[in-house]
Amino acid sequence: MDTYAKVKEQLYEDIRSRIDFSREVSDDEVEELIDELIIRKSKTGYIKISDRVKLRTEIFYSIRKLDILQELVDDNTVTEIMINGPDNIFIEKEGRLFKWDRSFESAAKLLDVIQQIVAKCNRVVNESSPIVDARLQNGSRVNVVLNPVALNGPILTIRRFPEHPITMDDLISFGAITKEAVDFLQKLVVCGYNIFISGGTGSGKTTFLNALSNFIPKDERVITIEDSAELQILGVENLVRLETRNANVEGCDPVTIRDLIKSSLRMRPDRIIVGEVRGGEALDLLSAMNTGHDGSLSTGHANSARDMMARLETMVLMGIELPLDAIRRQISSGIDILVHLGRLRDKSRRVLQICEMDEMKDGQIQLHTLYTFKEEGESNGKIHGSFTKVGELKNTEKLKRGGLA
Repeated sequence: MDTYAKVKEQLYEDIRSRIDFSREVSDDEVEELIDELIIRKSKTGYIKISDRVKLRTEIFYSIRKLDILQELVDDNTVTEIMINGPDNIFIEKEGRLFKWDRSFESAAKLLDVIQQIVAKCNRVVNESSPIVDARLQNGSRVNVVLNPVALNGPILTIRRFPEHPITMDDLISFGAITKEAVDFLQKLVVCGYNIFISGGTGSGKTTFLNALSNFIPKDERVITIEDSAELQILGVENLVRLETRNANVEGCDPVTIRDLIKSSLRMRPDRIIVGEVRGGEALDLLSAMNTGHDGSLSTGHANSARDMMARLETMVLMGIELPLDAIRRQISSGIDILVHLGRLRDKSRRVLQICEMDEMKDGQIQLHTLYTFKEEGESNGKIHGSFTKVGELKNTEKLKRGGLA
């Protein structure tokens, strides 16, 4: 251990022993104590000014923040933080992965940070319950996997979202979608079309859902349901935000997405927004869409629009045994529009397809493509293409009712 590390460890232990954790201690008090002890330490041995500043920041982050991770969490250019044990930290910047040159002092320190994160969300993670979803105070999504499930753990993954929610105007400027398609989707949202967003991991589903939800009329009652609250819907006063809860050692029963969807139906919602469906809750969402809750929105993982239909069938079967024909009719009648997103090989995120649910044919769900992305070439590592209209909306009944046909 080098001299700096020894001084840091000594100061850290000294400061921890002097803090009275039986009462609420402010950040200012902790910073004053750190300053006092650094000055005292520098009288017994020379500490460079630059090292004093570094010690002050690192010790404060270690005690009150997320230790070495705080630097990354505060960096607006970092979109993803992936920690594979204390020594392997990877970050995503501008769509590309890098290995960070810093590491935690020990696995125990990483565990301390993890426990600090999940405790603030009133959640529990340990060997008997080694997987948990949580969030940071800034809204970033957190996933934790511990031993014995994670053999090289603890594993901590943080998906960081922008401080200011990305809007459709931003997505247009990024080239992810065209103004024409956005205007079309805005009409559909206003008129209460049920829209499902599909895409692979990191394709921007939550970002797109958040941007799309801001077209919801501001006088409606909206209920959002998520595993970890991430959506930032602006301007809707009558907004209810619900979040799942894991079972814990104190005997609290879990509260699932399915539980929350069922409860939300008794809250007189105009619209229900489910952050993501992964299992049997797909049936409850489709039931809500088919029983008068027009304008509902949700997302799901899939590699294509057609693949999303097959995945929805599978997810419904995870909730209840129904004839496949009945499931397909629930899907085709519940969902009006499917928007599929993708991440291209140049790491850009784009809307690849907008489809309309068509009438069933020979027992199969039919998709009617309205807009599609066509790749036209590549230069300087960037993919060029056009997002063009290839079909007309057939189901215009809701547009007519909304006066926008």
